[in-house]
Amino acid sequence: MHDHAHGPGIRAASNRRLLAISLGLTGVVFVVQVVGAVLSGSLALLADSAHMLTDATGLVIALVASVVAARPANDRRTYGYQRAEVFGALVNGIVLVVLATVIAVEGVRRLIAPEGGEVAGGVMLVVAIVGLVANAVALWLLSSAQKRSINVRGAYLEVLGDLLGSVAVIVAAIVIVTTGWVTADAIASLLIAAMIVPRAVSLLREVVSVLAESAPAGTQVAEIRTHLLSKPGVVEVHDVHVWQLTRGAPVFTAHVVVDPDVLADGRAAALLSSLQSCLSEHFDVEHSTFQVEPAGHVEHEAH
Repeated sequence: MHDHAHGPGIRAASNRRLLAISLGLTGVVFVVQVVGAVLSGSLALLADSAHMLTDATGLVIALVASVVAARPANDRRTYGYQRAEVFGALVNGIVLVVLATVIAVEGVRRLIAPEGGEVAGGVMLVVAIVGLVANAVALWLLSSAQKRSINVRGAYLEVLGDLLGSVAVIVAAIVIVTTGWVTADAIASLLIAAMIVPRAVSLLREVVSVLAESAPAGTQVAEIRTHLLSKPGVVEVHDVHVWQLTRGAPVFTAHVVVDPDVLADGRAAALLSSLQSCLSEHFDVEHSTFQVEPAGHVEHEAH
């Protein structure tokens, strides 16, 4: 018996709307930062604008993946297209790693062989503050949805990195305005690169976990088995498998050995409903599949 109470339609539509708004904010700030980088001569601001461009690209990928993931299941894609979100997050993570490398190389080059150019700290400061405000708004918009979708989480992490990058640029701009030490600009660029790497690694680690069909983080299989065994009529629970299609979409299967009286009295359907309710209420598992077996049943497949 299966439980297909997914209901992701409304949530997916909300995610797409939030991604679209964040994309608009990111696009505007990117243009402002590019103009500001040209006017001020700031490498840090240029690096942050490149980061914003990557974020805009990531948001486009996330938005497209969200639309694809909303497509219904069919005979070829029996689970639907929710995995599209995971592949979108994978692309985001790879782009982040490439971006961090490029920024780090250019920052080191500036430190080793400074060009001696002037950096307009005032312009740099104003543009960085604009970026900070826009990133804070986008971060707030995505904060709730990123807890349920790995796809939105990828976009959220990129915006978070942008916000921290804006803070680094603001600090560098203040240093330049007050002391004239333009090397702070290159140092801020390296800090931006350093902030990108951990979140890229974190995102890629989660993507690998999903694609490897590992149990979701925090899922205790032994605890689930104990809950199921506590149901009257359940004798044994084995062949337990838990994985997730994407963040917030766990899938559960198990073989349940029941007392012969449960089958003889026609109570199997009620027991299955009880087991599925247990998973849904206690472990937030919406899709569960159980194979009910009488005591003494012999498995025909190899394990």
